Amino acid sequence: MNSPRSTAPSILHAVTVLGHDRPGIIAEATGRLAGLGLNLEDSTMTLLRGHFAMMLLCAGDAPAADIETALAPLADDGTLTVTVREVPQEPAAAAAGTSWVLTVHGGDRPGIVSAVVGQVAEAGGNITDLTTRLAGDLYLLVAEIDLPAGADVDAVGAAIRAAATDLGVGATLRPAEADEL
Repeated sequence: MNSPRSTAPSILHAVTVLGHDRPGIIAEATGRLAGLGLNLEDSTMTLLRGHFAMMLLCAGDAPAADIETALAPLADDGTLTVTVREVPQEPAAAAAGTSWVLTVHGGDRPGIVSAVVGQVAEAGGNITDLTTRLAGDLYLLVAEIDLPAGADVDAVGAAIRAAATDLGVGATLRPAEADEL
């Protein structure tokens, strides 16, 4: 006879791993989480100027202290920092608007991100993913954004381009394709 599944909600934890990059960090961290019976629900990983940066949301019944203990060996040599904290479960919001991809490129200077994404915020838009890269003097920003239903996309695009032009960079706003998100 099969035992009934627990109806108690699982605990959601945010785990961050930051520090010196080396092979195997993702495999080791996710293996240790799986060993605790945690389900990886959402994650992102990147290298930031050669530094490893990963954020994971995992669900299960393990308390934060047990997760910290399981992940402690990752930080034993002092090159990585691992943090764990419980976060509230939030229902996934249904998309009420439209998805777009914003790209900005040009000479690097302070204020590019704040000026351009400020136009998205002013229109009631939400940034769902943001990546920036600096290669020499060239700055690149790619953002996935959701604009509210009924937003004047042409006006938002014009405001973004105007902010970008004021900074001496170029910007484009295009509809996201279903397989991009």
